[in-house]
Amino acid sequence: MTKEEQVPRAVRGAGVLTALQGLAGVVFAVALVVRAFSAPEAGNVLGEAAYFAVLGAGVVATGGGLVLGKHWARTPSVVVQLLLLGVAWYMYGPSGRQLWGALLGLYVVGVLALLFSNPVRRWALGLDED
Repeated sequence: MTKEEQVPRAVRGAGVLTALQGLAGVVFAVALVVRAFSAPEAGNVLGEAAYFAVLGAGVVATGGGLVLGKHWARTPSVVVQLLLLGVAWYMYGPSGRQLWGALLGLYVVGVLALLFSNPVRRWALGLDED
């Protein structure tokens, strides 16, 4: 069995879902740059766009690492999901956006379920290597 075949499908699935989250952050950063052209204080908006671009690029890199089967990418992906779970809770409760909070919460819990499934845990611990 080659090393590429040893990577569970759940790892690659979680990687794709994580990369989509990062891509959403990058798209948001681009939208902020477009907004900066009409904002009175463009510097503040551009700074916010740079912040989201860096975070989004990091999440895309983490998702790409999982897709490529890199062990280092699992922990940052779990951290991102836990942070987004807090965002989903805030959206559902205090923010009053129950639909969006519930949808994001389900998405995040799905990714966490993939990342903590038995094949992924065995892969992360190296128990299935020769």
